[in-house]
Amino acid sequence: MTNTSPLLSVGDLRVEVGERTVLDGITLDIQPGSLMVLMGANGSGKSTLGLTLAGHPRYRVTGGSAQFNGQDLLALKPEQRARAGLFVSLQSPPDIPGVKNGLFMRSALNAIRESHGETPLDAFDFLKDARALASELGLDAKLLSRPVNEGFSGGERKRNELLQLALLKPRLALLDEIDSGMDVDGVRAVVKLVQGMRAQGTAFVMVSHYLQLIESLTPDAVLRLDQGRIAETGTLALAQEIARTGFARNSETAEV
Repeated sequence: MTNTSPLLSVGDLRVEVGERTVLDGITLDIQPGSLMVLMGANGSGKSTLGLTLAGHPRYRVTGGSAQFNGQDLLALKPEQRARAGLFVSLQSPPDIPGVKNGLFMRSALNAIRESHGETPLDAFDFLKDARALASELGLDAKLLSRPVNEGFSGGERKRNELLQLALLKPRLALLDEIDSGMDVDGVRAVVKLVQGMRAQGTAFVMVSHYLQLIESLTPDAVLRLDQGRIAETGTLALAQEIARTGFARNSETAEV
């Protein structure tokens, strides 16, 4: 890891959903090209962190800060955060009836290109790139002409998220259980894409409990969240310990 300024710097972030505090003082730094894994029991705040950083209106920030690439991330609208280079995949990607998958992706890509002063891609050039990437990811190119995620299997939804990631080329990607519903080939596609994008400077925060995937990705840091706080910070060894002991026993060990 080089001594560069963090791409993302989160300080004492506190978030409420309704009347409930979900994040209770999260502090972390993400360097360009780094990979951090978030682990934790259900309800520990893993998904909330990603959705908060993306600007989901349901999640109300009550304290703390988040700086992204030198900007106050929390002051930006969700679309501005995406154009600045933040990508968030969803644990359960929703259907978007009536919106063609390819058009959805091309519109997102061109919005980012235009914000950078680049020429928008026409349909022909976009489809050429999208079909090639879809083939590499094991996604049927025919799904580009169907409504977003409508009738897609779990694995197809996750591969579709990977295709968006590959096309948009963000500075930072937060992937929430991207391996869920994936077969062996799908997991291999995740590893190949993440490794390739890291080499080009993209940073990753991944929510996962799949030890084989985590080991293949060789993360720079592993964080265990518990009740909206970072309970432990470690390396791959922490993920391996959690896989052996589970979260309950791990919590007792950490307290001792």
